[in-house]
Amino acid sequence: MLKTFVLLAALSCPSLVLAQAAQIDLGGMSQNTSAPVTVDADRLSVDQATGVATFNGNVRVVQGELRLAADQVRVEYGEAQGEIRTLHADGNVTLANADIAAEAEQAAYTIESGVIEMTGDVLLTQGQSTIAGQKLTIDAAAGTGRMEGRVQTTFQPGQSQ
Repeated sequence: MLKTFVLLAALSCPSLVLAQAAQIDLGGMSQNTSAPVTVDADRLSVDQATGVATFNGNVRVVQGELRLAADQVRVEYGEAQGEIRTLHADGNVTLANADIAAEAEQAAYTIESGVIEMTGDVLLTQGQSTIAGQKLTIDAAAGTGRMEGRVQTTFQPGQSQ
């Protein structure tokens, strides 16, 4: 979990760690990638020729315990009826479940693989701990992640996570 990363960070620097990349155990982010996906928004535009639907305004996406919110979400459909390949979220993106929350400017979620890439001023929060960078890649099926781009982490010494 993030506790292990935070413990290692505490040993290397008492208050802040700066690095170029960090591996993160996101056991709390483990996700059933075959669960149904529901989307609601203020508006919807569909392009049948390209197999793309664009949801705008207060977009909320739910898959199991995973929640995604953004100003706009573009859904790329697969060839099978109802198959969703990728969700592309833009503007005020938040991703959360009961244990973890992340914020970014953009995100792309490939449903089949369970890989979520968040970019642009990414902030990941788990309990009292935070980690920030420019790109967070999450493997939701495995519950792991990798933060890149001038990584910074803050933790509360002596606090149980």
